[in-house]
Amino acid sequence: MTKITLETKDFKVLASETRLAILKALDGKKMGLKDISRVTNLHEMTLHEHLEKLVESGFVKRKERKGHKWVYYQLSWKGESLIHPENTKVVVLFTTAFITLLFGIIGLVNIAKSIIASQSPLGVNNGGEVIDNPINGIPSQDTGGSEVLFGLNPILLYVTIACFIIFIILIVVSVWKYKKNKTTNI
Repeated sequence: MTKITLETKDFKVLASETRLAILKALDGKKMGLKDISRVTNLHEMTLHEHLEKLVESGFVKRKERKGHKWVYYQLSWKGESLIHPENTKVVVLFTTAFITLLFGIIGLVNIAKSIIASQSPLGVNNGGEVIDNPINGIPSQDTGGSEVLFGLNPILLYVTIACFIIFIILIVVSVWKYKKNKTTNI
């Protein structure tokens, strides 16, 4: 899990109930000063002072667009991690799921290559022997059942299928945890 480094000034910023209420109000939202004022029942000048301290400490990001007078505030990565430390687990689950998907796709490509190669006409190696497996140029021989359909290695097939099953399980679990974390507040 990623660690949030807090300095003494960060603890001073977080010691205020008002600033914690602002962080809770910004949870998952991008809001303007008036919106935050309405939610927290604070005067805009007071709110502005608290927001500046939160921005300085890195808990909140200030979003300004050129040519527009509105300023929006939202939680930074540091602020999100402070409010929802469990989201780091979701990121790890998503990353693991997509790495597993990558391995499954690589296995699928290898399987496709084996199928395409096995459908090519019989070849002849340098010794004049007819070969069934043009991939490695070895004459056909009885392998005792280690090769099945299209000359595939069954272990590659099983590993590829397992990668896709694990990917689906990890995606379902990570989406479930993500939705669960979104509904949970401090």
